Amino acid sequence: MRLIFTSDPLNPRRPDYSYADEYAAAESLGIPCSLISLEALVDEGDPEKSLKRVAPSAEVNELAVYRGWMITPDEYTGFYDAFINLGVRLINSPEQYEHCHYLPRWYDALEGHTPASVWTEPGDMSRATLTDLLRDFGDAPVIVKDYVKSRKHEWQEACFIPRASDTEAAERVISRFLELQGKDLNGGVVLREFMTFEPLGTHSRSHMPLTREFRLFYLNGRPIQVANYWDEGEYSGEQPPLDQFTTLASKIDSRFFTMDVARTVTGEWMVVELGDAQVAELPESVEPAKFFEMLSTVRP
Repeated sequence: MRLIFTSDPLNPRRPDYSYADEYAAAESLGIPCSLISLEALVDEGDPEKSLKRVAPSAEVNELAVYRGWMITPDEYTGFYDAFINLGVRLINSPEQYEHCHYLPRWYDALEGHTPASVWTEPGDMSRATLTDLLRDFGDAPVIVKDYVKSRKHEWQEACFIPRASDTEAAERVISRFLELQGKDLNGGVVLREFMTFEPLGTHSRSHMPLTREFRLFYLNGRPIQVANYWDEGEYSGEQPPLDQFTTLASKIDSRFFTMDVARTVTGEWMVVELGDAQVAELPESVEPAKFFEMLSTVRP
């Protein structure tokens, strides 16, 4: 297995600063690492150029895991195919990447175990469509996001809608969300039921409300890491029920993914979000070397 990291934009021979610790940890374990240019992939749309510093594999279908910034499903497809041409196969196929990256792709598999959600198709941001979706929630509070991310650190202005029935206020929050996302909007708009999870406090910088959330890393259907999602707050109390979430994980079409989970104030454990683990941030409590030791046991 080899690990694929994004390179420093100013020095393509070094890893991106944000992944320097992970890169060093992988090298200390003797795990082969390659560097790719995210700028060539995303800004220039040239996957082959992105991989120009990647050595071809000496074997057939050498397994690789990407550790870098989020990319779109189309970018991942180009990336994946370019690696295939070098004899390297990323752990998740393009279909598996999109399955966990885009909420509308995984929602049906977890419906009833995750907050109720509705969404628009890409490009459809009409007032009539959004008003229809808001009606599904009656007078309840909702969260706005796109297929991938929210603006949770702009909680009041671009994330939280106190009453779905207050169309004017809801449109104001949605408009601000779209303005802040700009060209980074992924897919369409998603509206999610706001659920009251066990509180953890407020964020020290953005002052958004924090909940006692956990990040589970799954590899081939089994959990390999359980970590506190937030790097602040007092995480006392019950840990996530892994048997319950591993049963749900069996419904997910991915070899390597994350499942963010939390418990409601009434005691019900829920899935907050899924993600492709290749582009998921490691919480500060996770030691990269130990994480990569577990990951290195995977086989093609």
